[in-house]
Amino acid sequence: MPLFKSLRVKIVGAALGICMSSAAVAQEFTFSVHHFLSPKAITQTRLIEPWVAAIEEASGGRIAFEVFPSMSLGGKPSELYGQVRDGVADVVWTLPGYTPGVFPRVEVFELPNVHGGDALATNRAIQDMMPDLAADFDDIYPLLVHVHAGNALHLASGNVTELQDFEGLKIRSPSRTGAWMLEALGAEPVGMPVPALPQALAKKTVDAGLVPFEVAIPLKLADLTTASVELDGGARFGTSTFLFAMNKNSYASLPADLQAIVDEVSGRVLSEAMGAAWNEMEPLGKERARAAGAAVSALSAENTAAFDGPFQQVADRWVSEVNSIGIDGAELLKRAREAVAKHSK
Repeated sequence: MPLFKSLRVKIVGAALGICMSSAAVAQEFTFSVHHFLSPKAITQTRLIEPWVAAIEEASGGRIAFEVFPSMSLGGKPSELYGQVRDGVADVVWTLPGYTPGVFPRVEVFELPNVHGGDALATNRAIQDMMPDLAADFDDIYPLLVHVHAGNALHLASGNVTELQDFEGLKIRSPSRTGAWMLEALGAEPVGMPVPALPQALAKKTVDAGLVPFEVAIPLKLADLTTASVELDGGARFGTSTFLFAMNKNSYASLPADLQAIVDEVSGRVLSEAMGAAWNEMEPLGKERARAAGAAVSALSAENTAAFDGPFQQVADRWVSEVNSIGIDGAELLKRAREAVAKHSK
């Protein structure tokens, strides 16, 4: 929290210099913000609410927002991208993975062995590569593309200690590349939005789920699982990318000084705050799991090395697929890995 507060002070100060030095003026623009998580989720409390407050303050009240959590504007989580593209909502927070094929370049950061477990490092890498990803956002105005700390495996019963233990397990997958990874590991992927995971674990319709420890806190997965597992050194089973985006016409409706405020509060500055926030929350999620009696462990270095082959299969599959639509997948993958490694030092 202190990091975001300090950043907000800097953002507001800079934006005020851009926008105005006089007293607050009348409200001119009201925008809706729509997402699928609860109002208590970290996305709302640590990303959306501070972002909204910073813009409202810096604009002197000329911009206002109405936040609609839990899909309260209607529709399904998978429809959020369409809603912001078509102007049903002015701003949304969603997962690119909910609309497979729409964001092929962004998907590179979800591949196993790209993200290493540090949300801040990967967020910085994404910001460096935004020009390479820009073609994915032709129909919307991206405010932030970011990741969480990465997917750990949370099991409804038993535990896993090696690759062979994945064989036959039904596991909630966060994305299509996550499903490819589970298939390569011998497991059966089950696609579902993350809010459906607790019930699926309780009813044993899945054996496990892939989510970070941070997400496990509001979902209360510690009360539904016996074990949580990550790879050696805190590495994860891939990650999910998230998109915070604005309708292009809504953004274009703002005069240049207000567009500058939105841009000052978004992008790299916001990615820094969210990367730090996600990293901060992971140890708390682990503590919550241990307090509930669940085992929290990392696979040995030797057993982690056994995953390299299946993970490479997933990367090769993705490269082949994006090559077929005119994207140099091998080069994009190489650059993504290098960018993450650069910021992980």
